[in-house]
Amino acid sequence: MFSRNKKDQFGELLQDMTVNLQEAAAYFSSFSPEKLEDITVFSETINNYESKGDKMVYQMIVALNDTFITPIEREDMLELTNRIDDVLDAMEKAALSFEICHLSKFNDVITKMATEISGATQEIASAVDCMFTKNLKVINTHSKKIKRHESKCDDLYREALLALFQEEEDPIRLIRYKTVYENLEEIANFCEDVSKTLNSIVMKNA
Repeated sequence: MFSRNKKDQFGELLQDMTVNLQEAAAYFSSFSPEKLEDITVFSETINNYESKGDKMVYQMIVALNDTFITPIEREDMLELTNRIDDVLDAMEKAALSFEICHLSKFNDVITKMATEISGATQEIASAVDCMFTKNLKVINTHSKKIKRHESKCDDLYREALLALFQEEEDPIRLIRYKTVYENLEEIANFCEDVSKTLNSIVMKNA
């Protein structure tokens, strides 16, 4: 595993990826649009975070291809990189769906789910940071917290769909909100996938 006393390019890249992810999620959860034009700015900003993340993924692939010995198995490093990238890709997809569905306001469900997602990305960043200190038990603790955030999103998603189909009479609005809720829940699921990958790496390197 990584050591803080001997940082390498892989550790630095992984940290940069998680910081970028955390910043994107924080922006996502704190954004409060007031008009439709704000959603366009929101979507473009999330797209910028995603593009920045793609560049880091490319840098990681190049580094893995150019290095004979890596701190952990290159397959695991690539898997973790891709799972982190999946979260950002899903975030970009969700942001775009707000624009496509013409949602100029975030309701309580969207705000709460975005907050849980932001919390999950904070735990992802902390877990990856712990890889530098070889603190395996703490990584497992962060993974459990990621799962709790994902479970909370699942609960919010189910409750929101139930209320939507019971109360919404406009089929277009129903489709729009259903699409947005599904995309948010997908982000949370990808956060859990990161957690599973982290747990797998810990088991291999314990």
